[in-house]
Amino acid sequence: MKALFLDRDGIINVKADGDYIKVASEFVFIDEILNVLKHAKTMGYLLIMVSNQQGVGKGLMTLKQLEDVNNFMQGQLKSRLGFALDELYVSTDLEGSGSKRRKPAPGMLIEAIKNNTLTPSQCWFIGDNLSDALAGRAAGVQTILIGDFPPTAATIVVESVLKFRDIMHLVLI
Repeated sequence: MKALFLDRDGIINVKADGDYIKVASEFVFIDEILNVLKHAKTMGYLLIMVSNQQGVGKGLMTLKQLEDVNNFMQGQLKSRLGFALDELYVSTDLEGSGSKRRKPAPGMLIEAIKNNTLTPSQCWFIGDNLSDALAGRAAGVQTILIGDFPPTAATIVVESVLKFRDIMHLVLI
């Protein structure tokens, strides 16, 4: 089994500038990710979100608000694509807490790998933060970083989700 792991903010949806997505009305898809998800699903990948959401740990939003946003995302994916993400893993732990689940620690990825009997070397993790690549490497999966990073920061580094969409058929096979 293989999976495409995805960070949420900055990969699936547009980040809130200096804030957290706290309500569904703030959630805006990055349109190009929809094509990536369709292709990955067609190629037999499980689609698994792995996201740090410390806004809950900071008390800036409730766990219920986070669940509502994620449920909205899932509903929109089902409506637009005919399917939703297969699983969602979220860490609400604070940065610096030493949590084994919070990226850059690989805990959420390792949980998903064990729960789904995945072959790490056949999995990819797409994120927009160095902590995503570090977590992916620690879990033994291949990594894709979106943004301005050195080429050695991940298996593949591209400047945007749009650029990744253009090469996804070479990567997600």
